[in-house]
Amino acid sequence: MGHIVNPDRSYHLLQQRLDRNVTGAPETPAFMQILKLLFSPTDAEIARQLPTNFTGLTDLSRKLHLPEAELLDILSGMAERGCVIDIERHGQRYFSLAPVVIGFFEFTFMRLRPDAPLPELARLFDAYFKEDDRFARAIFQHETQIGRSLVREEALPADVSGQHVEILDWERASTIVKTATDAAVSLCACRHHASHLNEDCGRPQRTCLSFNYGAKTLVRNGVAERITNSEAMDILELAKVNGLAQTADNVQRNVGYICNCCGDCCGMMNAIRRFDLRGAIVTSNWISDIDLSHCNGCGRCAKVCPVNAITIEEQQLTNRRKRWAVRNADLCLGCGVCYSACRHGALSMNPRPRRVFTPESTFDRMVAMAIERGKLADLILDNTEGLGYQAVGRIIQVLEKSPPYKAALAIKPLRSIFLDTVVRGIKLAAGPASADVQ
Repeated sequence: MGHIVNPDRSYHLLQQRLDRNVTGAPETPAFMQILKLLFSPTDAEIARQLPTNFTGLTDLSRKLHLPEAELLDILSGMAERGCVIDIERHGQRYFSLAPVVIGFFEFTFMRLRPDAPLPELARLFDAYFKEDDRFARAIFQHETQIGRSLVREEALPADVSGQHVEILDWERASTIVKTATDAAVSLCACRHHASHLNEDCGRPQRTCLSFNYGAKTLVRNGVAERITNSEAMDILELAKVNGLAQTADNVQRNVGYICNCCGDCCGMMNAIRRFDLRGAIVTSNWISDIDLSHCNGCGRCAKVCPVNAITIEEQQLTNRRKRWAVRNADLCLGCGVCYSACRHGALSMNPRPRRVFTPESTFDRMVAMAIERGKLADLILDNTEGLGYQAVGRIIQVLEKSPPYKAALAIKPLRSIFLDTVVRGIKLAAGPASADVQ
């Protein structure tokens, strides 16, 4: 691509490009250092021009004015390092810029990387995630999230108040694992990241499960190891034994991953605990309930809860001290880890009064997140060449299903897009005489 005249400009433009993503990427000194460690100047110049929508190599070659063979070599190297996401369909490669999360943070730490300065990257990512709340709030301060909690199926009653309890296939970790067309495992990025800071909780790291197209992509790029569905089920059970909570891709169809999370290391759970972002993980459709007639206040449930949703209260009586567990409904993820820890039959999982909304597909989730974060205009503008009529129709469907206040958030910037498009059309039609059109 030739010599990059001003590499710092490329990195700043890349940061701005990443910040337009629905999950955001606010600029800090630590983040700029991360970009310089992960992206060469040439990589940064190319990456800043990549759409969020998967785009074919031929289209990218034309847009970037680079020969296909040269561009494929650069993008393949970036995909192997986790800086871009690529998929392969019908023998063709499609590429998209990876966000920070779930993206190049995970792809960096989901494996051993002797070629990368992991201790330095771990320190910089830790500073970026924790020194202030800007990054966490850019991602999590809204309703639609990247991940959702899965309830432990063994914690569910067969019937509640004489009525059959319904749990849908996409709510069942076992169904997600058993029906996946492909499965893979990698290191838990969060616990591996923490290990480079000497803060690892000691729980198993080989627990991050990916499925379907996601598994294929990660295996091809050396990020994950292909496994059978049966082996994935064994890892899921091992994670449960070790007190880990299951957090899945927040979609109904083609679930891409199940993370097995601990409250000590998980970035999403740390956002809940450190910055009080209580919606950072979408809850399951279940909530824990404590039977005080069986609870003796032993504290096991409070100890294992990954988001500190259970506390132990106590009262001094005449001849003894009474202790009991209290659940915070606003914090409870409905994961069921507390149920597995209780030895006294005091904990049960009951349906929430109102079912939780789960987007049907990844595209639907991205649109819903963009609407809530005021970034639908950015999503459309970044993908003007890649959004066909089907995708535009899907955006309209999501808007139609959104509450009025959310739809209103999206309409104002969209008006600007369409107005700008009309103005550009007028200028093109008018030629040089359009110089006065504003």
